[in-house]
Amino acid sequence: MCFTYVLFSKGFGRCYVGISDDVDKRMVEHNSGKTKSTKAFVPWHLVHIEAYSSKVEARKREKYLKSAAGRRWRKKNIDLGD
Repeated sequence: MCFTYVLFSKGFGRCYVGISDDVDKRMVEHNSGKTKSTKAFVPWHLVHIEAYSSKVEARKREKYLKSAAGRRWRKKNIDLGD
């Protein structure tokens, strides 16, 4: 099982999309500054998660969510708690 997830940094108004087979462990890494691309925007909050049976499927969804169409989908379908 692999997951595609969306994180939101309320203090900076930024989203991050990623994949992992252990989202809880990955969240700890993001919020402890171990991930170079996200350490400047901590704390991160998990706002969306999707489960897939393979890493290939999860990666495909991650790529979509990072595209312009995917950003529009995220804005329309994910509550960022504003």
